[in-house]
Amino acid sequence: MTVHPLLVRPGRPLSQAEFARRSGLHPEQLHRLFALGLLRAVPDADGGLAFPLGELAEVRRIERLRAELPVNYAAVGLIVELLDRIGRLESALRMQRAAQEATRRWIS
Repeated sequence: MTVHPLLVRPGRPLSQAEFARRSGLHPEQLHRLFALGLLRAVPDADGGLAFPLGELAEVRRIERLRAELPVNYAAVGLIVELLDRIGRLESALRMQRAAQEATRRWIS
């Protein structure tokens, strides 16, 4: 997979063709990943899909998991959900520990 780092305005979604070019995936594969709920996209003016620029990182993540694990894309979706949930739980735990430490310092 080849990602081409071209400059664009941060908020502008990329057309399916542009996103495919940058991600190195075929447009039909992007549509499949969208249909599986693995990528976010919005309809564009021509009735196609437009992808937020940030989804390029998600494509890299999905393709890395798919290459490293002998699972299909549906299973990759579950793995991504679990990894995201673990990340949120770890973040919440770090914040809770920081708040407890701040409270201990304030009381001491």
